[in-house]
Amino acid sequence: MSQNNTSKTKNYLDDATTVFSLELFYEIVLDKPGQSVVMSGYSVMAPLAQLAFASVGASHDEILKVMGLPNDTVTKDVFLYAKQVLKSRPGVELETANSIYIPEGYELNEEFNSVSKNVFNSDVKQVNFTNNLEAAVKINSWVQNHTNNRVTHLIDSKSLDSNTRAVIVNAIYFKCNWTDSKKFDPSLTKVRDFHVTSNKTVKVPTMFKSSKYWYEEDKEIDSKILKIPYVDEKMYFLIILPNKVDGVTALAHEQVFKKSGKLKKNLQNMIETEVDLYLPKFKFENFLHVKEYLQTLGVTSIFDQNKAKLVNLVKNNGSDLFISNIFQKAVFSVSEEGSEAAAATGVTGMGSSLYPVKKQAFVADHPFFFLIVDGDRTLFNGVYYGEV
Repeated sequence: MSQNNTSKTKNYLDDATTVFSLELFYEIVLDKPGQSVVMSGYSVMAPLAQLAFASVGASHDEILKVMGLPNDTVTKDVFLYAKQVLKSRPGVELETANSIYIPEGYELNEEFNSVSKNVFNSDVKQVNFTNNLEAAVKINSWVQNHTNNRVTHLIDSKSLDSNTRAVIVNAIYFKCNWTDSKKFDPSLTKVRDFHVTSNKTVKVPTMFKSSKYWYEEDKEIDSKILKIPYVDEKMYFLIILPNKVDGVTALAHEQVFKKSGKLKKNLQNMIETEVDLYLPKFKFENFLHVKEYLQTLGVTSIFDQNKAKLVNLVKNNGSDLFISNIFQKAVFSVSEEGSEAAAATGVTGMGSSLYPVKKQAFVADHPFFFLIVDGDRTLFNGVYYGEV
């Protein structure tokens, strides 16, 4: 791939993981007001892209459109490139894995099988869906092994039966420590008030660090933004803290970060300054039925028995196939050492200032958004409402 084509492919991947992730995330946040949520848009994108190669007509076109990818050639290039860049490196544990499960006696379409292996590194396994308990155990064991035992029980055996024709699973696992100068001193972690709403306050363990951070105050969205670097400083934890206690809801409704280049502009406008940072220490998990949110974004045909055309999935038996659901289970934690995240999805700029800036206080004592970003690619989006 030429340097010019590589640059274009990188832009497609960066845009897809940011824009698609944010669109999907906003739909979930608005549907679950007051709830902490974490999700990986990339972990949804990978199986969706596989389904595009299994599909024709509207089923195919809707998937590529929602991810902002113009055709199959670009889609292949994007996910081949993703394999090269979304991986572990010194100080970073980052693993992605894909697998396809089909019934015993069926064969994948040869062309789809080739794309799945070469582009997505997908294993293909045959299982007896009629024995739904055993099939669920096999799938869940695979997910558990590929998320460092963090994601368990992704597939409910009740969702499998003799009519199941394919289960496509994607897992992503991330663990990384803060860069040494940004690690929190556990002895300074204290239980403090966290204002869930203007009328509800809970107690949460809250970490403290006084250090230099990249920071911005954005008047347009009435929020403070702060970046905490990991050991690999291409990766960072980004916090968007509204000034108002209930500001998260307003930001979700306005969906300002979907505007072209908005997040990149924020990052470019950041300045490095002294900050007193107060950040909750937390861990939570959630299970999301992604189907309804994808339908809101325009992916509908693959879920409709009369419209789905997954004719490229299995040999001679694809005309009646459709997707019953897509779901994701994610686990996320933040501590003094760093953060850890895992998700599994199943289918049935630098800025600078010439002037000194006064020391800032960044007190995350009310709901806030967060992202884990690798270069220009968003791996996880979340909102925190006070869980311990």
